[in-house]
Amino acid sequence: QVQLVESGGGLVQPGGSLRLSCTASTRDISLYAMDWYRQASGNQREYIAHISSDGRTNYVESVKGRFTISRDNAENTVYLQMNNLTPEDTAVYTCHDSVRGYWGQGTQVTVAS
Repeated sequence: QVQLVESGGGLVQPGGSLRLSCTASTRDISLYAMDWYRQASGNQREYIAHISSDGRTNYVESVKGRFTISRDNAENTVYLQMNNLTPEDTAVYTCHDSVRGYWGQGTQVTVAS
């Protein structure tokens, strides 16, 4: 069983930045592709970013140019750098092991002035 633990969420003003982290409990995260999803209140969970085991990335159109997914395999961690945040980015952000199907518990991101 793999545990994924997200951190880095919080309250930020519009135009601000946050970096989310997703740390795995096992050291084999480097072998697997990982995703970030988000779910705003009252909405369905939305895929936003993907990183393959060899570092290739993919993003949903709404975050392209603002969000960057990356990984540090030595730290068993996947990151989501989020810049130029807007209130529409407010959601619970969750990481996902897209091969084995594990989910983290999520971290709240609130963008408000």
